[in-house]
Amino acid sequence: MRIKRYVEAAGYGDEIDWQAHVHFEDVGEAEFLRESAWVVLSSGFRESVVRKCFDKVSDAFLGWEDARLIHSRRKECVNAAVRVFGNRRKLEAITQIVEKVAREGVEAIKEGIRAQGVDYLGRLPYIGPVTSYHLAKNLGLGVVKPDRHLVRMATASGHHTVVEMCSKIAEEVGDSLPVVDIVLWRYATINVEYLTDFNVGE
Repeated sequence: MRIKRYVEAAGYGDEIDWQAHVHFEDVGEAEFLRESAWVVLSSGFRESVVRKCFDKVSDAFLGWEDARLIHSRRKECVNAAVRVFGNRRKLEAITQIVEKVAREGVEAIKEGIRAQGVDYLGRLPYIGPVTSYHLAKNLGLGVVKPDRHLVRMATASGHHTVVEMCSKIAEEVGDSLPVVDIVLWRYATINVEYLTDFNVGE
């Protein structure tokens, strides 16, 4: 709870509130495309870098509002987006996700996620074993992502997995797993000495 207050005081309370109010059943086409694009672009990049250009990338992709329209204009969307985000391969991967949504519909995709969970997301272009959890969390599923910061926290605090650590915290404080995830992750990005709070015996 001290870490949560620290993160809120640093100006990231809205981020925590957003995560607390994301519900998978409420996710529509635009939300699915936006969060998928965010995760694709964020893979291997600092979050702060992606945040600076994401609004302009979203504008280039017509605000994520209509998968069929975006698909029909995919070349111009990518050409507009590459001016602000130079990795064309990632932008092309986004168009592949757009095509899937345009072809199958977001509700069919959500049925696939319900049936197969994170494994389903892991088959999307440019979504890997870790980033599939990132996307699942952002879509409102009750998971945590095993990124490098949380893995280090879990190891330092004597836990075998990130899930074990976050589950214990969630049980104690009453927050959901995704909220615990985002609080710990954000704390690690704004406090370079974050591991001192997790070292066993300290």
